[in-house]
Amino acid sequence: MKLASYLKAGVPGYGAVVDDRVIDLSSRLPSFPTLLAFIAGDGLAAAPAVVADAAPDFALADVDLLPPVIAPQKIWCIGVNYADRNAEYRDGSDAPKYPSLFCRCATSFVGHDQPVERPFVSTQLDYEGEIAFVVGKAGRHIAREDAAKHIFGLTLANEGTVRDWLRHGKFNVTQGKNFDRSGAIGPWIVTADALDPFSELELTTRVNGEVRQHDTTARLMFPFDAIIAYLSTFATLMPGDIVLTGTPTGAGVRFDPPRWLVPGDVVEVEVPGIGVLRNGVVDEVRP
Repeated sequence: MKLASYLKAGVPGYGAVVDDRVIDLSSRLPSFPTLLAFIAGDGLAAAPAVVADAAPDFALADVDLLPPVIAPQKIWCIGVNYADRNAEYRDGSDAPKYPSLFCRCATSFVGHDQPVERPFVSTQLDYEGEIAFVVGKAGRHIAREDAAKHIFGLTLANEGTVRDWLRHGKFNVTQGKNFDRSGAIGPWIVTADALDPFSELELTTRVNGEVRQHDTTARLMFPFDAIIAYLSTFATLMPGDIVLTGTPTGAGVRFDPPRWLVPGDVVEVEVPGIGVLRNGVVDEVRP
């Protein structure tokens, strides 16, 4: 099942996406007013019967898609996770023993077909296409063999990065990863019963139709189950938490000269079985 959050004539809701139509679930399942509540309350147990008996309510083109989970408790981001990414740094370091990790705020992401913003304080906005999984079941100290029980589904992300703000502090990248509206998540969540998160998933990022990144999850240094086990060692994973699992080689910063995003560019992140996350680029409006 594909589940999306959206605005319809300015009113928030969520529903099941069937082809190019939407079946509104927020009105049919009032016990779950948001997709986050749906995930936390096991709304997936009731949804198939509701969807099977319902006619679509409106066209997908008639809504504005939001990031699928509104106000998740945590958004975790894994860095340097595809094979060759460590070598891309050219520092001679060994392959990492543990995942690189940082957090992002929900305000740093927009939904599908919504513009991402190049901030007026920088010209170095970069793209990073990623697969993200959404936590469905809370847990702490989760064993790798139990990880699948905690994944609700999969979505896509453009983990937009403002490169010259990554090293403002000595030990962190938080600033460059959290500019408002600098990245995107969506267009929807594909539930784990419809697409196996542990199958080999093929990720492609395009800028203006040109392939910039291409790889598969078979080459992750830290697969999804290892990420879940690691994160849950020190933090309780909660329903609706989102984990971005890393980007392949080919980000704009790695070209010579770098190929930064500029207004008018269009970034597409695609995984067969999930879909395409598409966003244009605009300049931030100065206050």
